[in-house]
Amino acid sequence: MSTPDQPPAREPVFNIPGVILAIFALCGAVFLVETYVLTDAQDSNFVLDYAFIPARFSQFGGFYSPAAWLTTITYSFMHGSFTHIAVNMVWLAAFGSPLAARIGPLRTSLFWVVTAIAAVMMHFAIYPASPIPLVGASGAISGMMGAAARFGFRRSTQRNSAAFTGPILPIAVALRTRTVLVFVAVWFITNIATGLFAVVPGEGAATIAWEAHIGGFLIGFFGIALFDRDNRR
Repeated sequence: MSTPDQPPAREPVFNIPGVILAIFALCGAVFLVETYVLTDAQDSNFVLDYAFIPARFSQFGGFYSPAAWLTTITYSFMHGSFTHIAVNMVWLAAFGSPLAARIGPLRTSLFWVVTAIAAVMMHFAIYPASPIPLVGASGAISGMMGAAARFGFRRSTQRNSAAFTGPILPIAVALRTRTVLVFVAVWFITNIATGLFAVVPGEGAATIAWEAHIGGFLIGFFGIALFDRDNRR
């Protein structure tokens, strides 16, 4: 409550949990190092070592290599251009902040890992022999979008809270909720269309890995109940 000598408190313009800020920082640091510190040859080697490359699994025994499995996570912190990372960080703030505020930093970190892996495994299932490196946080962020749909996009009205609120909607209920149904339909149509006809901004002829987006989204949508701290809320 304000007094005559104190200005009324204001709602924060940004309300981003620490774990999301940490992801911002990690993605930003990797991008800056690749762009301004590494030489072209060093950056090429960095991409080969830490980006996800489907052929690494199908042709070189990658399923038995811890280093190869590490790339199913490290790729999600790498980006190919300023536009690529900027767009992903905007979506991360929008969907990651309320999810992290709901489930907490440890569960958010685990959610990121699981959805990042699911995203590239979907991509791998369709392009098992592809030698093209895959980078970007959009697979994991798509998982956060899928989770948001299961909350019906309901946000807390409490001051200083960005969290999703209320119980997780049963799948049948979610798919009958107009807001969720429209979002899911538009999301799938947009991702398929952009994946087939668009290119990654700032990356020449590189295409958008829409299959990875769908893999992340589906795990987020169907699996969020496994990560929620209290399903009864």
